[in-house]
Amino acid sequence: MSSQTPVKMAVIGTGLIGPRHALSISANPEAQLVCIVDPNPAAKSVAAKFKTTLYPSIADMLSSPHKPDAAIVCTPNHTHVALSKELLDGGVHVLVEKPISTDVASGHDLVTHAEKSGLKLLVGHHRRFNPYVVATNRALEEGSLGEIIAVNGLWTTFKPSPYFDPPTEWRRTSTAGTVLLNLIHEVDIMHHLFGPVVRIHAEKTVSQRGYDAEEGAAILFRFASGVVGTFLLSDAVPSPYSFEQGTGENPLLPRAAQDFYRIFGTDASLSVPDMRRWSYDGAKEKSWLEPLSRKTLDVEMATPFDLQVAHFIRVVRGQEEPSCSGQAGLQAMIVCDAVRQALKDGGAVDIKAVPKL
Repeated sequence: MSSQTPVKMAVIGTGLIGPRHALSISANPEAQLVCIVDPNPAAKSVAAKFKTTLYPSIADMLSSPHKPDAAIVCTPNHTHVALSKELLDGGVHVLVEKPISTDVASGHDLVTHAEKSGLKLLVGHHRRFNPYVVATNRALEEGSLGEIIAVNGLWTTFKPSPYFDPPTEWRRTSTAGTVLLNLIHEVDIMHHLFGPVVRIHAEKTVSQRGYDAEEGAAILFRFASGVVGTFLLSDAVPSPYSFEQGTGENPLLPRAAQDFYRIFGTDASLSVPDMRRWSYDGAKEKSWLEPLSRKTLDVEMATPFDLQVAHFIRVVRGQEEPSCSGQAGLQAMIVCDAVRQALKDGGAVDIKAVPKL
């Protein structure tokens, strides 16, 4: 066990994801949950559960004896930039939930603000730490599939009506459609695995709810590496094909264990999360006339949120660089903004300014 003083942490917001982060912080001996910030009266029960102090605002927290070293921002999307800047100005390192912002300009402003502050800004794309993503990345780094040619992805499920009702009616707005709430996760994973996207084309699915928030799209990606990909996105269809239902990552959603990614290389293909690698290994030649062999890759199970908090601690201590920096989070936002532009205007959208990931 480390002899270092635990990193003092705060959780900002107690909606769906805030208590999950609080649980990971509380379970890590290298961290101390010093407080929670949320003006909602319902937050009192969350603070009581974790036996920590509750403050109604960041300003109150910063002027209190419980000022943290680092904070995780888990509030509605449109508040991410303002609250993160307030924390940075108060001398607090920040991990902000995705998306980093609701538009590219404000996201860029936050990244610049963090750079000037000299503090760390991370974006909560926790799926980089998911065991299936880790195993997939390891297979790619080892060259198990050969040169990657193409990828196919699915995120298709059904969100019920209460998901869009008060107090979360903001999910009906154009700042909270399935592109920013769900596809942004997938874009970050693809960046993590295949490098930056440089061109997209997208076609919108039929709207069933009638909200401003889009419900889905069919998307074509081109990566700087030359890899091409297709992705089908929808939050309004009965389907088992999504990251959450495929991996079982979210315990609130029944696990279906169906594949949601298929990666195609010159030597083999891989489906995720069943981790089946198909190849002509052992065949006379590489040919569709030969039988394919199947191998299941190993996965070391762990909890992504716990691993992300542990990583955040090491970043705050200067032991690691952010896995998903503000710049990387902004790049995912840039691609999602391009998707939304394509859905609105049609045609292909080139992503000319590609920050280093």
